[in-house]
Amino acid sequence: MSELMLTVENLSAWYGAARILYDLNFNVGRGEVVALMGRNGAGKSTTMKAIMGLIAERQGVVTFNGGDISRLKPFEIARRGLGFTPEDRRIFVDLTVMENLDIGRQPPRNFPDGTPAPSWTPSSLFKLFPNLAEMPQRLGYRMSGGEQQMLTVARTLMGNPLLVLLDEPSEGVAPLIVEQMANTIVELKKEGLSILLSEQNIHFARLVSDRVYVLEKGQIHWQGSMTDLADNLDIQRAYLTV
Repeated sequence: MSELMLTVENLSAWYGAARILYDLNFNVGRGEVVALMGRNGAGKSTTMKAIMGLIAERQGVVTFNGGDISRLKPFEIARRGLGFTPEDRRIFVDLTVMENLDIGRQPPRNFPDGTPAPSWTPSSLFKLFPNLAEMPQRLGYRMSGGEQQMLTVARTLMGNPLLVLLDEPSEGVAPLIVEQMANTIVELKKEGLSILLSEQNIHFARLVSDRVYVLEKGQIHWQGSMTDLADNLDIQRAYLTV
């Protein structure tokens, strides 16, 4: 395993009296794409929000880029280079594509060994997302769901993250956009970026992921390589099929 960018130990989370996550343990290496898989309600999005500090009632230790971020506020976590693209996109619909990108801008970063991390500009992102290049002045509310999804990822990359939490990128978008999103993730991985991907579409996850943790009712029930999961129909039937 390459150097670890993210380590999660005994992560638990609650919404009020309801416990959602139960002592999760997993990690993501540098330049690795790791999928959190499971049905709707398994706890995938809650896991990402807990890592980002967006859930107040949480326990456990989250280490990112060698530092403990368990008690930091979301903006402090983002400033350390952890990017988050939420499932509901959260673009600013009354701003243009360029204005949304500007809001995400953060300084360039280095990996712990001193090598420069991928650094993004609007022009480099437009090469990654040609659809956005055709609409730099379009307002968010005039974009399709797939275009908004691309903009969410692009805005996150403007923060020059070392690792991105990508929540359900293939959900509710057209197959062509899904294919473009998969190609994008592969390109980001080549740049050395780490990605934690929340996904229930095994076909999409197969295209991009190295390893998988399968969640059910807030617990990890299986872990292994993406190849092993793709070959294991019993696990797929037990935890992924509706």
